[in-house]
Amino acid sequence: MNRCKWVNNKNQNYIKYHDEEWGILNTDEHYLYEMFILECFQAGLSWECILNKREAFRKAYDNFDINKIIKYDSSKIEELLNNKDIIRNKLKIYASINNSKIYKDICNEYKSFNNYINIYLNNKIIYENDKTTNKISDDISKDLIKRGMKFVGSTTIYSYLQAVGYINSHLDDCFLYRNK
Repeated sequence: MNRCKWVNNKNQNYIKYHDEEWGILNTDEHYLYEMFILECFQAGLSWECILNKREAFRKAYDNFDINKIIKYDSSKIEELLNNKDIIRNKLKIYASINNSKIYKDICNEYKSFNNYINIYLNNKIIYENDKTTNKISDDISKDLIKRGMKFVGSTTIYSYLQAVGYINSHLDDCFLYRNK
């Protein structure tokens, strides 16, 4: 079975992620939030690195309970900074908390993050596999930065849109490839 070339076929978590998640539309609000936080941590790193730490992130971040994360205090931040099982980048940890507050504001404003994203997508899935950014990721990134988020450049947002299935970027020779 052919998969996208970037998949490490020796890593069962990566294979499962590629085959069952990546590029497959999932608008569950909890999933959208988890993937958003993980993608922001991924900035500058490989997705495989983040995926290998996903369970540790879930544990460290209270199963991505946004209502807990927005209340993280200095002792919780210190705990995260000392957790060797996650990415211990101080700026990303602080950003994850700040971004969560803004994310929640967006959800309140638009009734869901899916609704917010669909302002830019018009409820359509994009099929393209030769890009790392596009006008939509540019526009979402600009808006999120304007709202005060960090680690949400256009490439990160594009990667997020791919991860949760708003953009299907499976390569032409991948068994999951679709062009419409």
